[in-house]
Amino acid sequence: MAVQFGRRLRRGATTTAVAAAAVAALSASQGPGSPLVASEDDQPAAGATPSDDSAASGNSPYFTDLPPLNTPDKPGTSVDLPVTGSAESGIPASILAAYKKTQQTVAGTDAACRLPWQLLAAIGKVESGQARGGRVDAQGTTLSPILGPALNGQGFALIKDTDNGAYDGDSTHDRAVGPMQFIPSTWETWGQDGNGDGRKDPNNIYDAALAAGRYLCAGSRDLSLATNLDQAVLSYNHSDEYLRTVRSWFEYYKRGTHEVPDGSGVLPSGLGSGTDRNQSSRHPGASTSPTPSPSPHGSATPKPPSKPSPSPSDPGGPADKPSNPPPTPEPTPSRTLAGVKNAGTGPLTAMAGDAFTERIKVRARNGLGGPLAKVSVTFAITGDTDAAFTGGKRTVILTTGADGTVTAPVLKAGEKTGDFAVRATATGTSLPAVSYSAKVTARQADTIARTGTEKLTAEAGATFDDIAFKAMYKKAAAHGVVVTATMITDDEKPVENDKGPYFEEKDGKQVRTLTDLSTDADGKLVLSKIHAGDTAGTYKLRLTTAGGATVDIELTVEAAAEGGSETGTGTGTDAGTEAGTEAGA
Repeated sequence: MAVQFGRRLRRGATTTAVAAAAVAALSASQGPGSPLVASEDDQPAAGATPSDDSAASGNSPYFTDLPPLNTPDKPGTSVDLPVTGSAESGIPASILAAYKKTQQTVAGTDAACRLPWQLLAAIGKVESGQARGGRVDAQGTTLSPILGPALNGQGFALIKDTDNGAYDGDSTHDRAVGPMQFIPSTWETWGQDGNGDGRKDPNNIYDAALAAGRYLCAGSRDLSLATNLDQAVLSYNHSDEYLRTVRSWFEYYKRGTHEVPDGSGVLPSGLGSGTDRNQSSRHPGASTSPTPSPSPHGSATPKPPSKPSPSPSDPGGPADKPSNPPPTPEPTPSRTLAGVKNAGTGPLTAMAGDAFTERIKVRARNGLGGPLAKVSVTFAITGDTDAAFTGGKRTVILTTGADGTVTAPVLKAGEKTGDFAVRATATGTSLPAVSYSAKVTARQADTIARTGTEKLTAEAGATFDDIAFKAMYKKAAAHGVVVTATMITDDEKPVENDKGPYFEEKDGKQVRTLTDLSTDADGKLVLSKIHAGDTAGTYKLRLTTAGGATVDIELTVEAAAEGGSETGTGTGTDAGTEAGTEAGA
C-alpha cells in the first residue's frame, strides 16, 4: 500500500539474506513464540491469497526498514505501556489511539477475528511511517496527503483510474492514499467512519485504521492463527518481502511500545516531506527519474528538474532522491473545486413505505463560482432511520455532469417514522457538506369502511360478533395504518361515552377507547371483542385513521330475553346504519 522507499533492502539474494538474518535475530532476542512466517505446512492453500490486482494497496511500494534488534523496555506487554523507551518503539499519540480504538471496535463486532492493534501498527509503520511520524491534526487527518506513485505499470502495477481523481488527485491512474495506503477502488468498498464525523476519509487515521482492521478480518479469519495472519497481510500487499517486514514490526511492537507526541515519531530513512511519496522513493525496477506530483485534476505536466538527480552516496539510503524536486503547478480557479451546494432540492417528506417524490440534487462549484464537471460526490444517509436509496444503499457515490450537477437515486422511506438527514460531500475532501433534512410520516388512509352490512346487535351482557374494516389510500389497500377505535356519545361534538358497549383489556379492565391498532398487509383490521354492557339502547363506535379518515357504526344492545344466557350473542338481518366519511369530511 505504501511507497517503497527509505532504507531499502537489496533485491535478490542480499534481500533474502538480510531479511532472514534480521528476522532470525529478532526472533532469537525475543524468546519463543509464534513463528514470524508460517511454516510450509502452515501456509494457506493455493488460491487462498488474493491475486496481485486484488490487494488493498494495489501492491504499491512500501518501506522495508526493519526494527532494531534490541527489543523495547517492556517485553511481552501491551497494556500499561512505558512512557519512555527506544525511539523506534514510540508511536505518535493520535496514531496509537486510532489503532487501539480499532481493536476495540472490531472486537465488539467480530470478536472471533482477534485483531491485535500491534498488527495495525506494523502495517502503518511499513506503509507510511505511522502517518509521517504522526503529522496529523486534532481529528487525526494528515496535514498533507500521503500519496503513493502512479500505478502506471512502469515499475508498479497497472491500475487505471477508478475514482476520477477524487481521492488521489490523479484521473489517469490510481495511487495508494493515506496513512494506511488504500487504493481508491478498495477504499470505496472498505472505507469506514472511525472517528464518527459522518465521513469516510482515507487521509484520516481513525477512518483508515478501522478500514484496515475490517479488511484484515475479512471472511472468517482468526488472526491469532499464523496462517490466517499471513493470509491477511498478503491480501494487503502480495509480497513475501512485505509479509516478512510487517511480521518483524508486529513482533517488535508486541514486545512493548510507548506513546510520543504527534509529529515526533521516527521516520523511515529517506522519507520526504512533500505530499507525493513518489518523489522520495521508487519500487525496485522502477525508473530512477522522479515523477512529479499530479495536479488535483491530473492535467498539468510540470517541467522536469533542470539538473538530473544525483546518485545516492549512501547505499543504504533511498533509491533516488532528486535534489531539486519539480514544482507542482497551481491549478487554475476554473478547475479547482471550491465546494458543493444544494441545486434546488425541495422539502423531503414521504409516508412510511413510500418513495420520496423529491430527488436530492447537488452542484459542484469551481474557484470562480461556476459549475465543475467530473466531481465525485458522496450521498450518505445519517440518523436513526431505515430509509435507503434505490437498492437498499445508505451511501452512494456519483459524479457531476457537464453542468456541474448530480442527482442522487430515488430515496425510499422505511417503516420508521421521524426525522433524518442526507449529507452530500465532495468525496475524499474536507470541504463542507450539504445537509438535507428529511422526514418520514406515519402511513395514512383516505377512507376506511366496515366490510359487512348486517345490523350489529347483541343482548345485554353478551358480546358482539367480530367487526372487520378495510382502509384504503389512493384506491389501494393501506397496510400498516394506525387506527383508533372509540365509543362516542351522540352529541354534536362527540366525546368518549362512559356507558354502553366497551372493550376489555387483558387484565379485565373495561375501556372505551383502543389506540395503536394497525391494519394488516391487505389493509384490513378486525376489532377485538366488544362487550354489550348491561344497558339496552343504540350506541355509536367511531374509527379514525392516521390521515383523518373516519367511519361511524351503530351498535344496538337489546334487553336480555327472560331466562336467556348472559354470554350469548345475537345479530339481526336488517341493514345497520353506518356512515363512512373520507379524510377531512
